[in-house]
Amino acid sequence: MARPVTLFSGQWADLPFETLCAKAKQFGYDGVELPCWGDHFEVDKALKDKGYVKNRWDILTSHGLKAYAISNHLVGQAVCDLIDERHKLILPEDVWGDGSPEGVRQRAAQKLIDTAKAARAFFDAAPEPTGFPAVVNGFTGSSIWHSIYAFPPTDQKYWQKGFDDFAKRFGPILDAFDKANVNFALEVHPTEIAFDIASAQRAIDAVKGHKRFGFNYDPSHLGYQHVDYVKFIRTFGPRIFHVHVKDAWWGHGDGTVGVFGGHTTFADPARYWDFRSPGHGDVKFEDIIVALNDVKYAGPLSVEWEDSRMDREHGAAEAAAFVRKIDFKPSAIAFDAQFDR
Repeated sequence: MARPVTLFSGQWADLPFETLCAKAKQFGYDGVELPCWGDHFEVDKALKDKGYVKNRWDILTSHGLKAYAISNHLVGQAVCDLIDERHKLILPEDVWGDGSPEGVRQRAAQKLIDTAKAARAFFDAAPEPTGFPAVVNGFTGSSIWHSIYAFPPTDQKYWQKGFDDFAKRFGPILDAFDKANVNFALEVHPTEIAFDIASAQRAIDAVKGHKRFGFNYDPSHLGYQHVDYVKFIRTFGPRIFHVHVKDAWWGHGDGTVGVFGGHTTFADPARYWDFRSPGHGDVKFEDIIVALNDVKYAGPLSVEWEDSRMDREHGAAEAAAFVRKIDFKPSAIAFDAQFDR
């Protein structure tokens, strides 16, 4: 086994945690990436009740599973976003509060800091060391995403204000992560402060290369934008803290909907792109594995299963087998070294 194969249970949070763990083992996974919604990982309980994190591990180990990452995308989204009524649907009640935008952003920032502390408590309670740095995956939101197309005319000073806002809000968060000895891994993604290689580098620069700021690599969000998702690995290798295995296809629509989505819903056959179960899209995963080996990424490969066209249990089981098939260890020798002996 080259790397642990895990299932991100964010899309399975409608199921009780123990039910999900039983299914994950049945599907063939080594572990679970825990989301901070549903009952899979509750930040407040992890901080207040020492028995809570032990209980999470008891459930995991009873099913022969491990965990290598916590994810809090929903709260992270609100840290830098321009807040509107959509955020109420994804945020905990204590973060939403009265819905005042700046209050929501500040409470989201504090909850993300609390997530780092909760993650530290969780990983410290592990029956045995995971073998990898503690990581919290998530989003940042963005105050400038709405200006993705530069009209009304948008200049670099305008966009820089967005990166400055990100640095101001995430600087204290990253310092808190450092204090907790936990890495923050941004899932580079449209609607975030970083959504391609150029904006990812700008985000790193904005936080002055903070050592706790890195990436949860997910090729599905890059491919349909026509961003070189293999180049991303080679550009940011040391900052890839975690990897999602998710597929997408593009160029499969009917020509009426472009990259921006046309305000259509997922699985609409007119769409130019859509998420697919691993192996059913256009992402070249062998190129990704080679690049991950080259940058010496040894952490988990976590399936984030999103495919509106497929039964999720069938897809999750098939995806576990697919990841094991495509993954391989790097060579310990040069293949041609034997010729001179």
